[in-house]
Amino acid sequence: MMKRSGLAESPAPFAAAPAEKGSINLRIDAHARALIDEAAAVLGKTRTEFMIDTARRQAMDVLLDRRMFSLGDQGYDAFTQALDNPAPPGPKLRALMARKPAWDR
Repeated sequence: MMKRSGLAESPAPFAAAPAEKGSINLRIDAHARALIDEAAAVLGKTRTEFMIDTARRQAMDVLLDRRMFSLGDQGYDAFTQALDNPAPPGPKLRALMARKPAWDR
């Protein structure tokens, strides 16, 4: 049984996009373009369709990897225990926190 899923408190990354369209201009070498064109042709897509589908899928993977996770009962209990009882700061963390940030120098 999955006890809980963690999800960041931010807008859904997969919400419907506005109807308004824009453009993205890319400069790529001939070999990369040929590779993309070949892959698009294999799937029966245009270069634009292929690039948009691929970029969208990669973007979703990246965002989900950083926003959502699932834990079983034991994992959830261990996770909440770690959050509720953090380890005391070690010497490296204390040294880091004592440093003046670059933007304040």
